Amino acid sequence: MSAPLPERLRPTTLDDYVGQEHLVGRNGVFRKFFETGNVPSFILWGPPGVGKTTLAKIVATQLDRPFFTLSAVTSGVKEVREVIESARKSRFFDQRPPFLFIDEIHRFNKSQQDSLLGAVEQGVVTLIGATTENPSFEVIPPLLSRCQVYILKAQEDDDLRKLLDRALTTDPELKARTIEVVETGALFRFAGGDARKLLNILDIIVGATEGKVTITDRYVTDCLQQNIALYDKNGEQHYDVISAFIKSVRGSDPNAAIYYLARMLAGGEEPRFIARRLVILAAEDIGLANPNALLLANACFDTVHKIGMPEARIPLAEATIYLATSPKSNTAYAAINKALALVERDTTNRPVPLHLRNAPTRLMDKAGYGKGYKYAHDYAGHFAELEFLPESLCGTKFYEPDTQNAAEAKIAERIARLWKGKY
Repeated sequence: MSAPLPERLRPTTLDDYVGQEHLVGRNGVFRKFFETGNVPSFILWGPPGVGKTTLAKIVATQLDRPFFTLSAVTSGVKEVREVIESARKSRFFDQRPPFLFIDEIHRFNKSQQDSLLGAVEQGVVTLIGATTENPSFEVIPPLLSRCQVYILKAQEDDDLRKLLDRALTTDPELKARTIEVVETGALFRFAGGDARKLLNILDIIVGATEGKVTITDRYVTDCLQQNIALYDKNGEQHYDVISAFIKSVRGSDPNAAIYYLARMLAGGEEPRFIARRLVILAAEDIGLANPNALLLANACFDTVHKIGMPEARIPLAEATIYLATSPKSNTAYAAINKALALVERDTTNRPVPLHLRNAPTRLMDKAGYGKGYKYAHDYAGHFAELEFLPESLCGTKFYEPDTQNAAEAKIAERIARLWKGKY
């Protein structure tokens, strides 16, 4: 039986690699690796099917160094130490260190990551990690500080088209068939920026019939509906389902939210990924309408980290229902975005009012730093009217309370009373 199409077409050089021009293009950092031979430990962060493993293998192959691999799903501290010892023995004299590639490094717990740290610090191995999760959240700081992080992007339609053309013109099994491409819309839509998925789909639709194959949107859709288990082995379309989950919670539908939560858990989704999304949602979509939502979501995140599956499903369900049934407000989210938009385009370096500046030196005191500042707690209601924004921004309003929910209506009322209509 022949290898799957993605394996048959896996590139072995950067010239054959499709996409990620910011990394592998003419002036890309990976080209410089091959020019100098100096490769730091690094982590490749990006969605599935964008070439993380392939890029790691190309680096090792073109630099002709030993390449050890571990899967964070199946390896423990024991396996890590064994591989590090093998790497140590394989290195002679002043040779460059071998590569240690760890797929799904975000699944390693703290003790597993700690067991890597010494080998990376001592230069026993050059670590290459691959992850679909933000390394800032999932990789311990001492290890992360010793690694460069390179972000890989989902494949664009132009990249997918190149892959499709290459598959049809270079793969011996596909070249032996008569294949006509009439439409690519459905093909690329179902691939969702995932090169591996595109090639798997191509394998399915070509294998679904004998003789000539005419690729149309209708044919692709019909084939995938009949072969859904092959198209998506977990029974899940990751990004579609997480999107539906978030939008159901935001839309205050606890039943739909629980349904999509169940689909994600049944499909093997990482519980910590779900919990992290709930923390973000609590801040972004509920915010000041119910500040307790963020506390509960954060407690859920901590609990899921501590107990794992299958019990983690319970706090996840509790947090999902609580957030879905909570009043919603995105005013804090909108306020910081509005302020950032101003700051990013504002190049005038507006001076902070003198009365808000500290005066740690006599010169600053003479210059008027701190003069006229009113200590709020010395005044009735712990409020003293002052101008806090730079003079040229006086009265600018970033935060717009949503008076349709009770919590923010009270905030709006207090602001109006204190500031006498200024905001």
